[in-house]
Amino acid sequence: MWNKVQETVQFLKEKTNYSPEYGIILGSGLGSFTQDIDIEFTIPYSEIPNFPVSTVQGHKGALVFGTIGNKQVVAMQGRFHYYEGYDMQTVTFPVRVLHYLGIQNLIVSNASGGVNPNYKVGDVVLIKDHINLFPDHPLRGTNDERFGPRFVNMSEPYSRTLQQKAKAIALQHNIDLKEGIYLGLQGPTFETLAEYKMVKILGADCVGMSTVPEVIVARHMNLSCLGISVITDMGDEDNIDEVNHDEVLQAAKKAEPVVRKLIREFILKE
Repeated sequence: MWNKVQETVQFLKEKTNYSPEYGIILGSGLGSFTQDIDIEFTIPYSEIPNFPVSTVQGHKGALVFGTIGNKQVVAMQGRFHYYEGYDMQTVTFPVRVLHYLGIQNLIVSNASGGVNPNYKVGDVVLIKDHINLFPDHPLRGTNDERFGPRFVNMSEPYSRTLQQKAKAIALQHNIDLKEGIYLGLQGPTFETLAEYKMVKILGADCVGMSTVPEVIVARHMNLSCLGISVITDMGDEDNIDEVNHDEVLQAAKKAEPVVRKLIREFILKE
């Protein structure tokens, strides 16, 4: 893993000569955030050594390098999911690459199903914690101490400092920013009504099929994380019949201007 990461980093540094401060993972329907970046390089995943290829509709599959204000950033247009058949080390491989390119802050976005009755479709949620119910763990196996410790403290998976900054920006720009706990399941099926009820009983506010493995690996390397989720469907008896991927993408697209503004202002603010 170490050698593969360094090989990929070397390739990207030679291509771009970039040392980005922020890494951004753009979830379903949120790929047009790249319009807010002054883009210098766009590199398809298929051209990057050791990189997997995104297979999901709504995920374009490229690394975008550029600037927002005076900040260098790198954005993943499309992520990788366990349900695509990749193992967890492959799913999270890009996070390791982003770290060794230079990022210290990782912003993760996703689409999720809401179970909190105070949510509605289109709400933007600041993730304050998560529950990991994936059937495999990205740190399973021999630990390479060059990446991080064997046993990772997960008391603060999402940086409280970054959360406070995001909330202040939301207040300043009149963005209705909810807060909540995200629960990760493997997918690719949407949850049954009983499973949505389980998610709520376990103490989560929303549920999705990504993000948790990426944040675990980011914390393994001591990166600070900010998580943003768009509620694209509600897991209750009145709405569950309508849940499908096209609806999710459409709902995410409607909320996209708000998410874009929040992330852009977050990066611009010192």
